[in-house]
Amino acid sequence: MKDKKGMFDNLSGLALGLVVFAIMIGVGVVVLTRFGDAVATCGGAGLSGTTAYNASTQLCSNGTDTGAPTNTEWVSTTYLNTQLGTSGLAGWAPAIIALAVGLLFIGALTMRSRKY
Repeated sequence: MKDKKGMFDNLSGLALGLVVFAIMIGVGVVVLTRFGDAVATCGGAGLSGTTAYNASTQLCSNGTDTGAPTNTEWVSTTYLNTQLGTSGLAGWAPAIIALAVGLLFIGALTMRSRKY
């Protein structure tokens, strides 16, 4: 006798996978943001005078002008953060959800049409 899993069992497995996926993206974004803030230097930001980095705005400022840090480490972590966030991996989440739910429905319909 075959063990038949219900559609809700499959959906709960899908939901758990999506929750883990979202947690991984969230933790990755937080870690990359904190690391980028830690390695940001404002010496080469193109601003004259003494500059300081503001972690809340992620900009260097000398009191009158502002600009983004230009050191390689900060630029790389900012790029990775962008690729992990909405314009990258997280942007695929709606397509993954739609595909998985569609395949579950197709599977349920084909199993229903079979006779055992």
